[in-house]
Amino acid sequence: MARFLSVRAARFVAVLFTATVLTRLFLHWIPGNPVQILLGEHASRADVIRLTRDLGLDQPWYVQLFAYLGQVLHGNLGVSLADNESVVSKLAAYFPATVELALAAMIIAVVVGVPAGIVAALNHRTWIDTAVSVLVLVGVSVPVFWLGWMLLWLIAYEPTRLWHIDLLPIGGRISLRYDIPVRTHLMTIDSLLAQNWPAFLDVLRHLALPAITLGTIPMSIIAKMTRAGMLEVMQTDYIRTARAKGLSSFAVVVHHGLRNALIPIVTIVGLQTGLLLGGAVLTESIFAWPGVGRLAFEAISNRDYPLINGTILLFAATFVTVNLVVDVLYAVLNPRIRYA
Repeated sequence: MARFLSVRAARFVAVLFTATVLTRLFLHWIPGNPVQILLGEHASRADVIRLTRDLGLDQPWYVQLFAYLGQVLHGNLGVSLADNESVVSKLAAYFPATVELALAAMIIAVVVGVPAGIVAALNHRTWIDTAVSVLVLVGVSVPVFWLGWMLLWLIAYEPTRLWHIDLLPIGGRISLRYDIPVRTHLMTIDSLLAQNWPAFLDVLRHLALPAITLGTIPMSIIAKMTRAGMLEVMQTDYIRTARAKGLSSFAVVVHHGLRNALIPIVTIVGLQTGLLLGGAVLTESIFAWPGVGRLAFEAISNRDYPLINGTILLFAATFVTVNLVVDVLYAVLNPRIRYA
């Protein structure tokens, strides 16, 4: 296990290094001058030249690259060009919101997707199986931005306009009337620690629409993988033996069937969690969610090179870490798997 972890640590460093180099190269090739965006279109040429020199953007790309790599090795990701704030502090402020949204979306995806896949597999070639398969196909096919706007219109805008009731908020993480002490930067946890139950319910109301929107595609993929895994497992000899012993249907399905079908399910959950934690740009933009995805979108729009590099490094580190956790879970779920 020690050798396995050391190899994964080396890969972790290699992934971060590759992501940094490629990001700097792409930013150098992409048209657009961040200095011109910062100063505005009416800025004088002298001001543009002076600020470009002050920021070091007049240097060749390889000089900028090695200078940035030296900063990263010292734990310094630079400062944002937009507001001169530390990139590390901005990521630390925005990342908890993305974590909370991604985990809520994944909980919805697992809680709905796994039972749906099991029910479809147990009712193979019936109308239930067909209905679940159709819903899975629709869930995978529906674009996130369209689903988000439809949920806003059907649940937030339209009921408010017709019935004068506020079902669910249309944006943000918590209402302004609630003031809870910040400890973990996760609103659900902070409201629970403060024992402020109205604030906790308000956080859940703000979290509902973006979490459903973000969790629809992972939910459909998980349901499809669960169905496929359960169909394969339920036809094996040990399942027939378990039924012959007189075990209950729950024990056969959950303890013997689902447990042996968990490996591909855990793989999909891990990959989808990494993607969600990497930043749900569209969902966070639609629901005004102050997460890293929305921060990355603003950074790209402003050609904020240090902030773009910081978000890409955070995305890469998150994805590699989640995949490492998934690999370790393999050994926990299947005792036959050993990492030498």
